[in-house]
Amino acid sequence: MLIGIPKETAAGEKRVATVPEVVEKLVKLGFSVAVQSGAGDAANFADDTYRAAGASVVPGAADIWSQSDIVFKVRVPGADEVAQLREGATLIGFIWPAQNPELMQQLSGRKVTVLAIDSLPRQLSRAQKMDALTSMAGISGYRAVIEAANAFGRFFNGQVTAAGKIPPAKVFIAGAGVAGLAAIGTAANLGAIVRANDTRAEVADQVVSLGGEFVKVDYEEEGAGGGGYAKVMSEGFQAAQRAMYAQQAKEVDIIITTALIPGKPAPKLITAEMVQSMKPGSVIVDMAAEQGGNCELTVPGEAVVRHGVTIVGYTDLVSRLAKQSSTLYSNNLLRLTEELCKTKDGVIHVNMDDDAIRGLTVIKDGAITWPPPPLKLPAPPAKPAAAAVPAPKAHGHGPGEPMSARSLATVFGIGAVLFALVGLYAPASFLAHFTVFVLACFVGYMVVWNVTPSLHTPLMSVTNAISSIIAIGALVQVAPPLSGAGSDRPSGLILGLAVVALVLTAVNMFGGFAVTRRMLAMFRK
Repeated sequence: MLIGIPKETAAGEKRVATVPEVVEKLVKLGFSVAVQSGAGDAANFADDTYRAAGASVVPGAADIWSQSDIVFKVRVPGADEVAQLREGATLIGFIWPAQNPELMQQLSGRKVTVLAIDSLPRQLSRAQKMDALTSMAGISGYRAVIEAANAFGRFFNGQVTAAGKIPPAKVFIAGAGVAGLAAIGTAANLGAIVRANDTRAEVADQVVSLGGEFVKVDYEEEGAGGGGYAKVMSEGFQAAQRAMYAQQAKEVDIIITTALIPGKPAPKLITAEMVQSMKPGSVIVDMAAEQGGNCELTVPGEAVVRHGVTIVGYTDLVSRLAKQSSTLYSNNLLRLTEELCKTKDGVIHVNMDDDAIRGLTVIKDGAITWPPPPLKLPAPPAKPAAAAVPAPKAHGHGPGEPMSARSLATVFGIGAVLFALVGLYAPASFLAHFTVFVLACFVGYMVVWNVTPSLHTPLMSVTNAISSIIAIGALVQVAPPLSGAGSDRPSGLILGLAVVALVLTAVNMFGGFAVTRRMLAMFRK
C-alpha cells in the first residue's frame, strides 16, 4: 500500500506528517511512501533527505490525494483536499469530529476510512505511544514559556549584580495538564517562581515535583473528567476560582493559561479587570486562543498590548518548533501504523474489536462510527472489608493491646520460678552455657538489626550482617588451637562444616557487593 504525505496548506503550519527517519521504518513495514515536494521544507526536511530514506517525491498534491491508499495529515483537511481523496482510501490525522460535523459528512460521502488521532482513547495505557495530543501539548507548553520570556522585559531568574538586584519573575500557570506541566518545568528551570492551579487535586504532587507551588482553590469539588481532561465545574467553584485568579493576577508577572474542555469553547478565566490589575510589562500567554481563549482580551493569532500587558494569543505554538513536533508526531503515526499492520506486509487492517483502534476510527468505509461506544475498563479493585472489632474482654487483653500490669507480673513470676528451679537442680556447666546463649542472642540481635544500609538495601544489609557472624564463628573453629590446648581441637566433621560455612558466606557477601556495584553503575552517566 502507498502512504502519501501532502504538504500542509493551513496558514502558518510548518509541520509535516512524516520525517525521513520514520520513512525508513515505514518502508521496512512493507509500505511505499510518496511525499509532496516541499512538504518538509518549513521543518528543515529537504526533498533529498526523503529520497535518501526510500520515499518518492511527487511534485503536486493532486497525485498524493488521488493515488495514495493511506494519507498522513497534520491539520484538518480542506474541502478541496477531501474532494481529491481516492474512494476507499484511509485518512489519518487530526479531524476533531465534534467540532467539524460538515467535514465528517464530506468524508463519509467519499466512502473512505478515517482515523482521527485526536479521538484516541487516552485512558488505555498501551495507547500512550500513539498519543499525539500529549506529544503536541508538551511542545506547546514549552514554547509558551519561551514566548513569554521573549515578551517579558527582564530575566526569569533572580540575580544580584554590581548594578543592582534583580528579583525572580513570578509565573502563574492555569491548568496543570500535559501542556501546563511542561510549562511549569520549563519556567522553573529558567529560575522563575512558579505557581499553578488545576481543578484536579491529584496533579498537586506533579506540580510540586517539577518545582512549582500548587495554589488550591478554597472550595471542595473534584474536577477530574473522562480521558484525563478536566470537567466543567459548578458555579460555586468557579466563583472561588475567579477570586483566586484575581489575587494571582495582582501578584505575578506572567500568566500562562491552558484550560480546554473537549468539544466546548475555552472557559474564560482571566477577565479584563484582572488584566487591568496586573503590573505594567506583565505577560499573558493564552494557549487556548484557537478555541476562543481563556482571557477575555485575547486576539487569536496575534500578540496585543492591553492596559500595559502583552497578551500572546498565538495559535501555532507547536508549529513554531516544527522540526521537533514533526518528529514526535510522525513517531506517533508510526506506532499507530504498527498496530494496523502487525503482519508487516504493507497492508493495514482496521480492527474494530481493538479498543484503541475502535476509538480512533470515526468513519469506516464511508459509515460514520463516531462517537465510539464507552470503553469497558477493568473495575477498580474492591476495598478490603473492615475487620471486625473484637469485643472487649473482662480479663486479659485483646490482640495488639499492651499487657495489663497483672498479666505482666504473672509472666515474670513464672519465669523467675523456672529460672530458680534450673539454678537449683541443673549442673553448673549448663548454667554457664545457658548464660552465654542468652547473651549471644541479645548481642546478635543488636548487631544484625542495627546495621545501617549505606550501600545496600535493608534486606541485603541484614543478610550480610548474619553472614559476618557466621564467618566469625567458622573462623573460630578453623583457627589452630592455642599452645597447650591440643585436646580441644575440633573434629574433622566440625572443621568441614566450618570450611563450607566460610565458602557460602563469602559467596553471599562478595556477591552482594558485586550486585551493588552493578546497581550503582546504572545511575552513572
